[in-house]
Amino acid sequence: MNYPLDILMLPIQLIVAWFTVYYTVIAVFGIWHRKDRDLSAPKNKFALMIPAHNEEMVLGDLLENLKILKYPKELYDIYVIADNCTDSTAEVAHRHGAYVLERCNKELGGKGYAMDWAFPKIFETGRHYDAFCVFDADNLVHLDFLAVMNTRLMKGQKVLQGYLSAKNPVDTWVSGTFAIAFWTVNHLWHLGKYNLGLSSCLGGTGMCISADIVREFGWGCDCLTEDMEFSMKCLSHGIRTCWVHDAIIYDEKPLTFMASWRQRKRWAQGQFDCSERYIPILMKEGFKRHSIVVLDGIMQLLQNYFLLISAFYLVMTYINMFYPCFTVVLYNDALVPRQFWSVLGTIQYVLPLIVLLQIEVPAKIYLYWLIYPVFMYSWVPVTFLGWIHRHEKQWVHTIHTRSMQFQAASLTRKKEIDS
Repeated sequence: MNYPLDILMLPIQLIVAWFTVYYTVIAVFGIWHRKDRDLSAPKNKFALMIPAHNEEMVLGDLLENLKILKYPKELYDIYVIADNCTDSTAEVAHRHGAYVLERCNKELGGKGYAMDWAFPKIFETGRHYDAFCVFDADNLVHLDFLAVMNTRLMKGQKVLQGYLSAKNPVDTWVSGTFAIAFWTVNHLWHLGKYNLGLSSCLGGTGMCISADIVREFGWGCDCLTEDMEFSMKCLSHGIRTCWVHDAIIYDEKPLTFMASWRQRKRWAQGQFDCSERYIPILMKEGFKRHSIVVLDGIMQLLQNYFLLISAFYLVMTYINMFYPCFTVVLYNDALVPRQFWSVLGTIQYVLPLIVLLQIEVPAKIYLYWLIYPVFMYSWVPVTFLGWIHRHEKQWVHTIHTRSMQFQAASLTRKKEIDS
């Protein structure tokens, strides 16, 4: 070692190299998708849960959408959890024929607490359900969603996450770049991991969970990313979250940068909180079970740490160009040709474009792709603030105003899904 900083920077370079190769391998396996051509006959009965806090402006669209799903009406019921509402959310739900569970607990507000409260209430009704599906009130749902989930349940899969698309990707540059981020993660992360037999992660909406799993483990998730927490809880028992590429929901993306900032900061806080809780548990259970799948869950929990480490390394690299202070090994031709890293860097920018071409996005999205890196770099300060505030649990409501019927949504993957 030639510099005192090498004791810090050499391990950091190895970490950056490892994660870069890991993500690239996952991404390559996410380029291809083989659709399940044969759907199983409808058998499972679903309880569709919609946790909603002051969602009167968008809830009606989702409820009308759910009524026309291509699945027998006697095999699903709709429950709206009106959580600490001060508007007419409950009235809208009643008007559209949904079962309404009204909850008032100002001290324990938020989706995780609402779901933990609602599951026992639904069990107490005495109605039999094979699985629960969870949607956000601002969502729209593809008409084949339940049919596809039923097929996966028939294959023995217990914890399922649908494809998270966008209903308003062309509204603003923020909603557009946010949508690109989700589409990219869907294909190059979730699908890649599923194709490799690894566990995905629940995404908060478009989730389907076997009733047996809920009965056995309960919900009991209270961090700001209760979806990730439940996935890790299941994974610690050897139950992986399976990605369902053809069960699509369309989510409302934020219209303004500050709205996206607040939402992403909340996610980062919850993810750091979840990481601190579950990395030791998954480490123990992974080695105990000799399970690569369980141990791989740790990689999911380390993502935000890797982002911060990578940002620090990038800054130090620029400083090192003008004021040499550490030994560079990543771009040392004697170890790894620099062309290798150049190719990897190019792949990471080109692969999202391949995804956009695959799913046939509106033409305007390609303009947003040009500024997509700007949005992605904004994750660095957001994630850093999330780490600072990781132990805070104050839930911040994301206001949804984009009322839209299913037929008007900017649907992607039309040819692929309809074929």
